[in-house]
Amino acid sequence: MDAPLIITLKLDDETQFFFNRLRQEHFPKHVNYLEAHCTLFHKLPASEPIIRNTLAALSQRPAFSMKVAAVKNIGNGVVYTIESGELGALHKSLQESFAAWLTNQDRQTLNPHITIQNKVTAFKALTLYEQLKESFVQFDIKAVGISTFLYLNGPWQHVEDFTFK
Repeated sequence: MDAPLIITLKLDDETQFFFNRLRQEHFPKHVNYLEAHCTLFHKLPASEPIIRNTLAALSQRPAFSMKVAAVKNIGNGVVYTIESGELGALHKSLQESFAAWLTNQDRQTLNPHITIQNKVTAFKALTLYEQLKESFVQFDIKAVGISTFLYLNGPWQHVEDFTFK
């Protein structure tokens, strides 16, 4: 079976750097083989041309702003939640286009987030959450495209970027 295709939101460079730094500081080193990311779809067939064609057509749209709304403790890690009606509408449209291949997880309503810590004890997660929450202020970031990756049972292999115009 072919490696599944993962689709993520491509973030502006400043945002990517900010979240990568946090992830490098707080994610356990032995399982941190990814850059910070906001996953849109977890498991699509990489060999299906409609997926690539849909993303290429989508790249003709403009970049858009989103709000980093909160820091959230997820029990064994910490995420930053993202709010964006535009992202929600974009995801719903892609769900319709990719309906034939969606897993149950990818059929759900998108709850966009960026994980900066995972696979740690509840105590470590709570400690980081309390630390980050103390100084957190909502801020805007920009979605500048879509990226695709192959899932290789842990690490991801970058396939292609579809940069918004």
